[in-house]
Amino acid sequence: MSLKIVVLAKQVPDTRQVGKDAMNADGTVNRAALPAVFNPEDLNALEQALRLKDTHPGSTITILTMGPGRAAEIIREGLYRGADNGYLLTDRAFAGADTLATSYALATAIRKIGDCDLIIGGRQAIDGDTAQVGPQVAQKLGLTQITYTEEILKVDEKKRRITCRRRIDGGVEMVEGPLPIVLTVNGSAAPCRPRQAKLVMKYKRALGAQEKNAMTKDGSALPYADLYAKRPYLNLTEWSAADVDADLSQCGLAGSPTKVKTVESISFQAKESKALTASDTDIESLIVELIANHEIG
Repeated sequence: MSLKIVVLAKQVPDTRQVGKDAMNADGTVNRAALPAVFNPEDLNALEQALRLKDTHPGSTITILTMGPGRAAEIIREGLYRGADNGYLLTDRAFAGADTLATSYALATAIRKIGDCDLIIGGRQAIDGDTAQVGPQVAQKLGLTQITYTEEILKVDEKKRRITCRRRIDGGVEMVEGPLPIVLTVNGSAAPCRPRQAKLVMKYKRALGAQEKNAMTKDGSALPYADLYAKRPYLNLTEWSAADVDADLSQCGLAGSPTKVKTVESISFQAKESKALTASDTDIESLIVELIANHEIG
């Protein structure tokens, strides 16, 4: 049984590098001021999709992401690891989207892709930590969902059902659901495999339209321009709001009831320290101090 899999992936600002320029005046994240990375749990989700592709010949994996032109890097990273194609949702109308507007845009794109057996993404993104987008996509598409997935155990071809292991507070659950289905994957799932050298060589010049325009805006010729006519797979597909027939009132800031007031980088530092030896006297004095401060006991 071959599967048509869509992996929801996001290019996120590296939250370890938050500085004074991290916020715009309108309360949105200034992504241009922060290094961009592949959202970690989306990589866990990609690995689960790749494992299904390994065990179900003929299966295809499509990377779906939303962001500015530079977010095409996420598609390339997916292609380097074994994905088959990708779509970049990019439009000024999508800018400033909260989880509600993001899930709406992704759902419209999934409908355009059509006939998906499995939509899979990370549990949450490190720039928001809401864990809302996956479940909201499932709701908008009217699909069953399994959250906190740690491993896809099997897909029953005849019954068209999938069995997953969930990692939840206090233990694990084995859950079965019907295809098509939406899964969100925990960071405790298997890490994503590394890039494949052959695939890096195949896709390293893959570009989206905005990236091509940026390279030629000064009037210079596009490097390796002849390749993009000979090798169509190097042309990464970009979709605007009009391409996915999106309602602009539900996109971007217009469709986002959530507003971020501020983003801060907070680091905890010890104000004092005390050196102790392993002697019984030092350990006993520490215990007495902790009890006196009501920190234990």
